[in-house]
Amino acid sequence: MVTQEQIALYIQKIPPAPTVVRETLEYVRGGDLVKAAKSAENDPALKLYLKTLVNRPIYGFRNEVSDLSQIFGILGTSTAQQILYSYLMTLLAPKEWSLFALNNHAFYDLQASLSRRWEKILRHLSLLNHDTESAITLLPASMIVCDALFGACRSEVEQLRSVKALDYNTILFRLSGQSLFDICNVIAEKWEMPPLISRIVHGASGLDTGLTGDEKILAQWMHLLLFYELSQGAYVAAGLNEFIDFQIEFVEPIYVSFMQVVEYDESNR
Repeated sequence: MVTQEQIALYIQKIPPAPTVVRETLEYVRGGDLVKAAKSAENDPALKLYLKTLVNRPIYGFRNEVSDLSQIFGILGTSTAQQILYSYLMTLLAPKEWSLFALNNHAFYDLQASLSRRWEKILRHLSLLNHDTESAITLLPASMIVCDALFGACRSEVEQLRSVKALDYNTILFRLSGQSLFDICNVIAEKWEMPPLISRIVHGASGLDTGLTGDEKILAQWMHLLLFYELSQGAYVAAGLNEFIDFQIEFVEPIYVSFMQVVEYDESNR
């Protein structure tokens, strides 16, 4: 089973953000998208990721977009920052998932869908800015961490879950005193993400007490968005709907509004 030592070793192995990504992020934060595009050209993997993600069906472009200057221009500063953070998550993702039945394409689709719907939610709430938009990029890290920590002991975990019907996040916390979202915070610090991002994502677990104001609102909407996404057939089949527990009472106040925003989104796609 997972121990504190294994968690520490996992965290130790997380690589720092690549130099090109850090440089590109600096240009994006400074509003210089031309220099950001030129910087991104120096990393073939980043260049391929940007093209692959932006041309996923969820973005709705009729013709393939391949020029980085055009891509950054279309995205704008807030979304460009978000996608660069999403790229960092792919560096952390496994080449082969061992706990969840995912592959790179499915993971990209999940990232893109979360990002697009989160942007619409933030516009609805009038809370859209660089950091709130980027907060959604850290959420998939919880899935990556879960797969990494539990994949090697899958049979033991499945046996435990069959007896007690516990979600992975609860199991990890009982074993180590740390949640998946605690480890996400460590990743965010390692990659120098703004503290607000960590707080929103940690709150999205639905288990934080003392959340107030906009941070509570954002955490509620993110928690419900997560479970809305993971209720889709492909992700249920992948087992992703079992990694944390759905906190119904936490999201009850915003459920009707959330469904109105999502249904409007779906009917206009």
